[in-house]
Amino acid sequence: MIKNSFPSAVILGAVSILSFSLSAQADTFGSGSNSFEISFVQISQTNNATDPASGSKYGAVPYEYRASIYEITQNMITKASNSGLANVTAGGWSNNQPAATLSWYEAAAFVNFLNTNSGKTAAYNLAWSGSAWSMTLQDASNAWTLGGTNLYRNKNAYYFLPSENEWYKAAYYNPAGTNYFLYPTASSSVPTSVGSGTNPNTAVFYASGPGWGAPAVVTAAGGLSPYGTMGQGGNVREWIETAANGVNNSTTGQRSTLGGYWGDEAFVLSSTNRYAQNPLTEANWLGFRVASVPEPSTYALLLLGAGAMYLWKRRQGSL
Repeated sequence: MIKNSFPSAVILGAVSILSFSLSAQADTFGSGSNSFEISFVQISQTNNATDPASGSKYGAVPYEYRASIYEITQNMITKASNSGLANVTAGGWSNNQPAATLSWYEAAAFVNFLNTNSGKTAAYNLAWSGSAWSMTLQDASNAWTLGGTNLYRNKNAYYFLPSENEWYKAAYYNPAGTNYFLYPTASSSVPTSVGSGTNPNTAVFYASGPGWGAPAVVTAAGGLSPYGTMGQGGNVREWIETAANGVNNSTTGQRSTLGGYWGDEAFVLSSTNRYAQNPLTEANWLGFRVASVPEPSTYALLLLGAGAMYLWKRRQGSL
């Protein structure tokens, strides 16, 4: 028997202890009474294939990343503004309802705040003129290149608006079966329309009658996607980082919006539908969520800690 080998039980036990924290992680921003958390889930299964139902155009992401579980809330915008975020206004809804009535540039400015408030590099080259936001493209040396060159996003960005492929994968991809669902509720059947709630295969959208008059709070916006995100179908449509033509080479070009809102019919929630909006558009049915790089050191630190504990116990004679 080889006594100095690292026991698999230590590894498996240590990994299982943190399995939940690896799949759901919360990052904190702001400070004091203006601090707030954004919860993320890890989107793994790298190098997945595109969705055949999209004409094999969408869903493939060759790297791990994180997607926020919930849409960004009005309360987060308010607390970020109290902590230094400037020239971003949202409205229409309050507290833990989705942040809406804000342009693509304002959503991008919020993302930049997440980065700079954490001591990281801003994702987007934004400028405020005194009356409006503008953006310049990244130069080639600073552009994001994972999965292809992205002239909107800085290569060192830690938080960012999800690209179309990142958003699509988090919403529709089934990591257990390597297939795609039609709806972002882990199902290819039409979700049940609800005004709020968390039951599986439900979503906040128009079904019949007068429809719902407002979005739900983001933590009660329907059933979860296979990865565990909520509200990617219904509640509010969401700004996507990607230009509507799929090529991020125009700072003023239309952007994709996905997911449907509380007044949309079911087909708008499906993976087969997408819309283009002028990035200056502000509407109470249009919000956003954020994405982030993964926590690449988590497993390494976990295993390193487990190894150190094992060696310490051996030296103490307890193993």
